[in-house]
Amino acid sequence: MEVLDRIRIALTAGVLSYFLYFFGLEAAGLIGPDEPRYAAIGRQMAHSGDWLTPVLWGRAWFEKPPLLYWMTASGYLAGLDADLAPRLPVALLGVFFLGLFWALARQEFGSEAAGYGVAVLATSAGWVAFSHLAVPDLPLAATFGLAMLFGLRWLSTGHRGHLLAAWFCLGLAVLAKGLVPLVLALPLVWCARSRWRAFFRPAGIAVFLLTAVPWYALCAARHGMEFLGEFFGRHHLERLVGGGIHHPRPWWFYLPILPAAIFPWTPWLVAVVRPRPYADPRRRFLALWVLFGLLFFSASVNKLPGYLLPLLPPLALLVGLALAERPDARWLLASSIASLVVTPLVSGTLPFALASGLSRAPIQGWSWTFAAGMVTLATGVWLLERAARRAAAVMLTAVAATAAVVYLKVEALPEVDRWASGRPLWRQVAAHRDAVCIESLHRNWRYGLDYYALTPLPSCAEAPQRTVRIRQLPGALPVVERTDGASEATRIGLQAAPTRSFV
Repeated sequence: MEVLDRIRIALTAGVLSYFLYFFGLEAAGLIGPDEPRYAAIGRQMAHSGDWLTPVLWGRAWFEKPPLLYWMTASGYLAGLDADLAPRLPVALLGVFFLGLFWALARQEFGSEAAGYGVAVLATSAGWVAFSHLAVPDLPLAATFGLAMLFGLRWLSTGHRGHLLAAWFCLGLAVLAKGLVPLVLALPLVWCARSRWRAFFRPAGIAVFLLTAVPWYALCAARHGMEFLGEFFGRHHLERLVGGGIHHPRPWWFYLPILPAAIFPWTPWLVAVVRPRPYADPRRRFLALWVLFGLLFFSASVNKLPGYLLPLLPPLALLVGLALAERPDARWLLASSIASLVVTPLVSGTLPFALASGLSRAPIQGWSWTFAAGMVTLATGVWLLERAARRAAAVMLTAVAATAAVVYLKVEALPEVDRWASGRPLWRQVAAHRDAVCIESLHRNWRYGLDYYALTPLPSCAEAPQRTVRIRQLPGALPVVERTDGASEATRIGLQAAPTRSFV
């Protein structure tokens, strides 16, 4: 029976993982300015064979280290298309981390808490969302999370192999997003202070240096101060203390972001703050990991939601421990599912929020049918928990969260593609590429259009002789038109985009 149970759990986890992480991965084209830029750099590496210098449209681009670019380049070399090459490696890494997360947590805290912890992380809004985006946040969270978990295992066992693995993963984290993981790792250094000689053993330092340093050294040797000033000065120091990166936020910015990132398990945060369990030094390590990271990112001037992703694994594990120990979880589990009734509202709002900001997006999409389904599942969880079937209740909660994710993918992603991706616009003008110029276009669309076009399209000021112009008014979809103002649908067979505005 135990073998059959394991097979059933493995099959269920596999099915849920498919729908959470791989279903609909291409439903929307690359969005925002970052995904297309990073994907274009990875594609250039694959085509040029130069895996050292990140190059964007012929210019060295030193915003991020190379791990994400290498992943995208590998996707291209594997024959994936323009959407899957950048995104599929990130999704695979997200799922791969979940497997190691479960294995390491099981060794440390037991099968029950580890299983609950991985269910929480796998279905949390933050982990799912960033596993679908070709940006460095998930690669950083996965590599840094493994470094900290291997470090925790070393603290518990003293096993040298765990420490070497921690140093190796920390080196990968530095390749994912620069020096930030070295600061985030200070809780591990603090907890290892009584064994600092063993922690800083030369073998571990050597593993870290051999993993992290070669790319930085070679890039600095090739590009000198151009690389050092841009990468370390502008994209490290200025992000921390300056507002020039254009993401300044108030100190409290992350206080609502963290509960949203762990959604729909947000109600369980009240169970995590109980002081008694933190007599266990392993839990103090997890809590310190979360609290220090939250304070560090809150102190930084520039803030983005994805920066908090490295804090989700320890938070999910703390929730998993609370799930394993709480005698009565009826209200918390039922409320987790009940909170999913907002999914249609998120689905209706998301495309416009991505296109023009949350403050300008209409709140729409409520569905009584979906709400009734979630209330029914919440009732089922309540009954399972009352019958002392905690594992089944947690599994049903994970199934409900997966259903909400599938709803979002089916309902929202086609509209996200239409309102926030340059892919449909490129398909509209691809057959007439040599006649197209850009009159006005938001940067989010411009980067995406250039990515799918392979090379940037010129502005109309640079190529006034071109007869097909792309123009975009604030808050509206781009319009394709001829210089004489005639409709593209009647002149060259293009379908002009509607100009509905939501500002």
